[in-house]
This record gives sequence, structure tokens and C-alpha cells, in this order.
Amino acid sequence: MDELFEKSLLYDFYGELLTEHQRAVYESFVFEDMSLSEVASEQGITRQGVHDLVKRCEKILQGYEDKLHLVEKFVSIKKKVQQIEDLSDSGNKETDLAKSLSDIKSLADKILEEL
Repeated sequence: MDELFEKSLLYDFYGELLTEHQRAVYESFVFEDMSLSEVASEQGITRQGVHDLVKRCEKILQGYEDKLHLVEKFVSIKKKVQQIEDLSDSGNKETDLAKSLSDIKSLADKILEEL
């Protein structure tokens, strides 16, 4: 997974669990692509403070994922739904349709197990 995409998913799922200050610094540095100096000036802290806070936020967000696995489940389910969509677009013949329906049922069962 692309690093920024992974950070975005982790933040989307767990960002609200950070403090308001942590969110502001993390968003400015990671998503608004501000430099350490720019964020430090905006927040009234040092560059080192911004760096440390961003690293701490990344560790916190990853820690939540390690315990809850919500992003992992989301990505897995999204992949299965895409497979279902592909299968529903594929079959034209009755034998293809029966096979596709069987595959769709199997993927749906796997999704339900993950939930």
C-alpha cells in the first residue's frame, strides 16, 4: 500500500482518538504537506517538537490498528466487494452465471465472517 494512502486510512479510522493538538499538527504536516518549520511556527512549538509529535501520532495510530485491525478488514472487504462486482459483470452463459453466483456467494460468506 502507498505510504500516504496507508497513513490516510489509519487517520480516517483512528484520527478522532488523537487529541485536537495532535490532529492539527499531524494534518498540517502529513496532509497539507507543510514543512516542520511551517507547522512549528503555526503551532508555536519547535521543529523537533513537530517531528516528535508526528512520529508519536504515527505510532499511536499504528498501535490502534495492531489491536483492532479495522483498516486491514476494510481493505480485505473492499477487495472482496470488487471481486463480486467483477463477477457480476462477467458471465453471459448459464454455466458462467451459475459459477459466478457460486463465487459471489462464497465471497459474501467470507465478508460476513470478517464482520
